[in-house]
Amino acid sequence: MQTTVNLPTGQYMPIVGYGTWQAAPEELEVAINTALEAGYRHIDTSPVYMNEYVIGNVLKKWLDSGKIKRDDLFIVTKLPPSGNRPAGVEKHLKKSLRNLQINYLDLYLIHTPFAFIDVENNFQPKDENGHLLIDSSTDHLAVWREMERMVINGLTKAIGISNFNLKQIENIVNIAKIPISMLQIELHLYFQQQETVQYCKNKGIPITAYSPLGSRGLVKLLCKSDTLPNLLENPTVLKLSKKYNKTPAQIALKYIIEKSIAVIPKSINQQRIKDNIRLFDWKLDSEDVLALSKLDQGPKGRICDFEFLCGVKNHPEFPF
Repeated sequence: MQTTVNLPTGQYMPIVGYGTWQAAPEELEVAINTALEAGYRHIDTSPVYMNEYVIGNVLKKWLDSGKIKRDDLFIVTKLPPSGNRPAGVEKHLKKSLRNLQINYLDLYLIHTPFAFIDVENNFQPKDENGHLLIDSSTDHLAVWREMERMVINGLTKAIGISNFNLKQIENIVNIAKIPISMLQIELHLYFQQQETVQYCKNKGIPITAYSPLGSRGLVKLLCKSDTLPNLLENPTVLKLSKKYNKTPAQIALKYIIEKSIAVIPKSINQQRIKDNIRLFDWKLDSEDVLALSKLDQGPKGRICDFEFLCGVKNHPEFPF
């Protein structure tokens, strides 16, 4: 049973990681401890989640106690949109290392293909009308060159991208001296991203699915609840949940990892955290895989389209 994803660098990344997007700092310490105790070794975060320091405090306690070694962990964080320019790469990577209290990253991603105006200590700078200050002039190729330098300098073992569209991915593929080790994108039963998945398979680019359970918190935040049903309440998912005696979330996650795509589900519920990694001693029957594949709604199933960021639609490369 596949438990890891092989990166172009030769690294093995655990195929199930713990996601920390929309996890409040006061809840996260207990959740990270629960995740580590349950066997998670892949932790995904970003400066814009405002919780790297919480993760760092927990990791330090575990590392200092000898319960785990640094080599046991796979830590992923990201270059924030406010740092998405060549001069921001090293500055923000080193800041993340300080917050996480580690000496190197296993994987560093460019979080978005767009940038915010760089305002010190402000990850979401806004104008007087409350609109985010989006910089549409980002030079992805120049940023990628700096990302490569971070690998050469030993600050991260691998580099990748997140939320990039096919054209943007292709542009980096064409100039990369160090290959793209990961594409992190929204991917779940209602938004299976088949074209992007096939492209990355052809190019040897691994994929991590964020919001693999449909991210109901984000649906509510973006007021999309009327158009996007809860995939964990889908009749097909519920039927298979009963058949396999697994939670609906386990069915949804299992479908994705059986395609060799990593998942980073986020939960603060201790039982769900434990359940979400219990995916390796069973498999889905082929007819059930087919039934789940038919739940794909294409672009209509997307949740995080970035249109909620005022002004992003004016970016010359939108949509992402």
